[in-house]
Amino acid sequence: METYKTVEEALQNPTLNETVNVDNELKQFVVNFAGEHLQPEDGNVTVEMVIEVLATHFPEATFALAEENFMRGYEQALTDRDSLWEESAEKNE
Repeated sequence: METYKTVEEALQNPTLNETVNVDNELKQFVVNFAGEHLQPEDGNVTVEMVIEVLATHFPEATFALAEENFMRGYEQALTDRDSLWEESAEKNE
């Protein structure tokens, strides 16, 4: 299990800082597009940069993904809660 020094560190997604590995035509197009628009100093395009460009140029897709992710997370939280309540009720019987 990872240990964090701060809450901010715990809430950061390390995947956002990863350089995109270009292994297909779509990734090549997206990385080139993001690179041209953001012009990173080191020439590397990260996942966070791609998301930033998508949010700017294709907000409908970004919003749809975020909304779906939120709803699935919310649904999972409710399922987990119900499961815990059932376990607790069984133990108390």
